[in-house]
Amino acid sequence: MKVFMKILYMYFQVERIEERCLELFDRDYKYSIIHNTNGEVCGHYPRKIVFLEYESSDNNKESFESTVQISKLQDLVNRSKMARCRGRFVCPVILYNGKHVCRSSTLAGWGELYGRTGYNYIFSGGSDDTFGDAEEVPEDDCAVRNNDSQLFDKVRGSDIKLLKYLSVCYICDLMVENKKVKFGLNVTSSEKVDKAHRYADFTLLSVPYPGCEFFREYKDRDYTAEGLVFNWNQDYMDAPLTIPDFFTRNLNINWSEYQSWDLVQQTQNYLKLLLHIINSDDENGLLVHCISGWDRTPLFVSLLRLSLWADRAIHASLEPSEILYLTIAYDWFLFGLVSFLFHLHIYAVTKIKETVLRDLLFADDCALNAGSEQEMQASTDKFTAACDNFGLLINTKKTEVMHQPAPKAQYQEPTITVKGQKLQAVDLFTYLGSTFSRAVTIDIEVNCRIAKTSSTFGGLRTNVWDRRGISLATKLKVYRAVVLTTLMYASETWTVYRRHARQLNHFHTTCLCRLLRIRWQDKVPDTEVLSRAGMPSVHTLLMKAQTSKDARPPHTQTALLW
Repeated sequence: MKVFMKILYMYFQVERIEERCLELFDRDYKYSIIHNTNGEVCGHYPRKIVFLEYESSDNNKESFESTVQISKLQDLVNRSKMARCRGRFVCPVILYNGKHVCRSSTLAGWGELYGRTGYNYIFSGGSDDTFGDAEEVPEDDCAVRNNDSQLFDKVRGSDIKLLKYLSVCYICDLMVENKKVKFGLNVTSSEKVDKAHRYADFTLLSVPYPGCEFFREYKDRDYTAEGLVFNWNQDYMDAPLTIPDFFTRNLNINWSEYQSWDLVQQTQNYLKLLLHIINSDDENGLLVHCISGWDRTPLFVSLLRLSLWADRAIHASLEPSEILYLTIAYDWFLFGLVSFLFHLHIYAVTKIKETVLRDLLFADDCALNAGSEQEMQASTDKFTAACDNFGLLINTKKTEVMHQPAPKAQYQEPTITVKGQKLQAVDLFTYLGSTFSRAVTIDIEVNCRIAKTSSTFGGLRTNVWDRRGISLATKLKVYRAVVLTTLMYASETWTVYRRHARQLNHFHTTCLCRLLRIRWQDKVPDTEVLSRAGMPSVHTLLMKAQTSKDARPPHTQTALLW
């Protein structure tokens, strides 16, 4: 119920913010919309992506004449999005003197590119035509290019077409490295290190600016940027400041000292550079991007929007509070994580005809949650009626009720019925290997984990632990893969007390002593046992599991629960 209400609340909040942003854009511009309702274009972009066409204060929408073929633009976007990291394609966000200021992420590496193209091919039934009309590579080039180069030609070629369609000539790269490497793989890279020089027709500016790797130091200084200088001598810093001379002549800035600037001076000088570029006499647009396009990119996009507004060059009719709202809501909020979460969760609400069902679906079962016995009976009645509408039957023998009272509250057995037949009330319930109890503690779950793990450990005694032909290293790998995972199953959902951790860790070290042939008479401390086995303690595993970004909420019980 609470999850549903939070999702519903988020839905109306995001919808209201989107409508407000469109209203503010409409004050001074005529625009078209690229629809991204379900995140099908990009899961990290707004549901309604605004394409500003020209300045106009005419509120008569019937007089609007579009200057672009929105279907062609949508096609270009769909073809080019895989060229950019996480699908964050080149997206125009500011229109100034007929020039587009765009944002995006950097170029996707081969790992992400192959993953996305393979995914599209499989789920399109082997008929993916994303690049069906892409320009063919000349035969002479095909003879010398391998398959990797041909794929990059197609994908990045579509990206270049979109850039030229938007009249973008200048690309400002805020990365502090030429390529972002994780686990030995090139995750993303800059246009300036493209081996085939596909972006040679563009003016590339390397303007390294520290991003999220610098946030901790900024936070530790109580968010004070004055005097905060980035350490440019770190190993992964290989992107030098590179700006064409014709952009630096009239700015009176000593660019050779950029590594000695504090965060304030660096931001000010980079902003002056970007304003100088878009105020040049030509009609070429500007692309600003960093690695993922969610920290440095919106910073400079929002600064550009506010600076141009302050000069009355854009959004002339907006008040200070309105331009601030537009900048925070559109440049940061709607282009950020909230859009990804919105696309991911909002459509998980289950609808039955015209009634929204307050349920939690998991695997092939359903769990209803309520705050009182009366509410639970009402939810059950609605669920029963919904099943009747679709000709479904509820198996009352398999449907159980669990009442979890508040601490120290007296337990009363609930009476929940389905068509007059009382459902069985239970104290324990096991689902997908996890045991839930009405006591709302994990005492029983920990005991069950240890019992199941003990059975698993004992089952391997003859074939693994006591086999002399198997090395100790192999036995420890089997222990980690089979026994330890069984012991710690679903531990990221537990509310653990010290007694639980001690109980689990004692079992863990006892098993390791059996493998290492350590007797209790040897009086070897647990820390030494863990060190010899090269294993972490249960305390470490619990902390890692419950602080991991992949930690998931508790399993849904297939029962009626309150």
